[in-house]
Parts: sequence; structure tokens; C-alpha cells
Amino acid sequence: MFGLGAGELFIILLIIIFVFGLGKLPNVGADLVRTVKNFKKAATDKGESDKTVKKVTAKEDSDKDEV
Repeated sequence: MFGLGAGELFIILLIIIFVFGLGKLPNVGADLVRTVKNFKKAATDKGESDKTVKKVTAKEDSDKDEV
């Protein structure tokens, strides 16, 4: 996993515990998961919104031609 061994992961975990504390660790994990889910949703929604914008733009262009 990214060339990290067990020792490096353990040190990173200790630093995270030191910074956030044991009480806040579950909240930090939940916030991280929520952030990743929102990012994935936004990434997939952007592709769909681009298609919608193209359809609306094409419709507006065709309406302008009729006038």
C-alpha cells in the first residue's frame, strides 16, 4: 500500500490519535467517509449535468432559429 510498511502505518496512526484524540477519531472517520461519498457523487453528477446543459443549449439554439 503506497510502499508503506507496518511501522510507518503505526506511526501515522499514532500521530492521528495525538492530533485528534481518541474521542474524536470516530467522528473524523465518519467525516472522511462522508467527504469521499460526496466527492464521488459530485464527480458523477457533473457528467450528467454536462449532458443536460448540452441538451438545453441545443434546444435554446433551435428556438432562436425559429424566431
